[in-house]
Amino acid sequence: MAGLGCAAEYHAVIADRGGAILANLSTVTDVEWYRVLSDASTARVVVEPDLDCCASLGGVRSWRHWLHLYRSGRYVWGGPVLTGEWSLGRFEVTAGDLISVLNTRTPHATRAFTDTDLTEIAAWLVDDALAPDDPGHSVNVLAPAGVSGGREYTEDTGQSGDHLKDLADAGMDFTVVGNSVLLMPDGWSARVGLLTDADLPDGLSVSEDGTALATRWVVHGDEASGVKGVAGGVHPYYGLIERVVQDTSIKDQASAQAAAQSRLNASLPVPVFIDTQEVTLSPDAGVDVERLVPGWCIDLATTTTCRDISQRMKITGVHVTADGDGESVKVQLGPVSTVSAEGDV
Repeated sequence: MAGLGCAAEYHAVIADRGGAILANLSTVTDVEWYRVLSDASTARVVVEPDLDCCASLGGVRSWRHWLHLYRSGRYVWGGPVLTGEWSLGRFEVTAGDLISVLNTRTPHATRAFTDTDLTEIAAWLVDDALAPDDPGHSVNVLAPAGVSGGREYTEDTGQSGDHLKDLADAGMDFTVVGNSVLLMPDGWSARVGLLTDADLPDGLSVSEDGTALATRWVVHGDEASGVKGVAGGVHPYYGLIERVVQDTSIKDQASAQAAAQSRLNASLPVPVFIDTQEVTLSPDAGVDVERLVPGWCIDLATTTTCRDISQRMKITGVHVTADGDGESVKVQLGPVSTVSAEGDV
């Protein structure tokens, strides 16, 4: 494992949606990019273009062109341009990842699923959304969700990205690396590294989110179906805290029940989160930036706060910035579902 290092170099490429390179951006002055669990992420790049590059950058257009970002020669982020800003001696571009594309697409066929693993349904949603105008994607199912159910989607109804997020609330996770959509069970706990207090020189924040706690979940399906899933009840330690939600894509009882159980697994006991948004990882931290992918886990051991933590935690977000003063890598960690698949990668 190479570790973070302290001399990362960034190179960006802006390419046409058909693949042809419009501009190689070697004079990058500021970089900011994210990876987010079960949601869309963004990246921002600022360059000081020379005369040869300036004409090409003047032709950059939102959604027509894609930003591709490389860290020390390794591909770390890519997606369509969302905004561009031109000023004297400066060009700033912001882009969204592939989930941003799914947020602009809708189901192109009416499809009903019965007793189907959620990752299989999610793979269909992604493929269907991108099929009419595919930027060149892949779907990688790392492991089945282990949660089966029925869902029904109607042509031209709802946004495909929203449908995918609904599935993520019911027992699976997704994330994007480049043009690949990764699907995994909510309890996916493959490990990519270990962090201790030595890797967090400025400390960290441990927070307990009582607003996310529930001891009983009720999930209502489509109103016409009348199905309702219930999981949990009065807890011997916490008492009774109930949450109710409706998912209109759920049409059968088994799916509603599985969704309720999945939500209970994710919200009991009280979720504990680790936030390094105000600090950065040490350059000597034994993790690779390329492997800091939401959905994977890090073993964390910290005793710097009154709340000692020594457990495996899920990466929920990564925030990287780089400028003339160096690079900052920050991670957000959350609880792993109570139903987990152990392992290292």
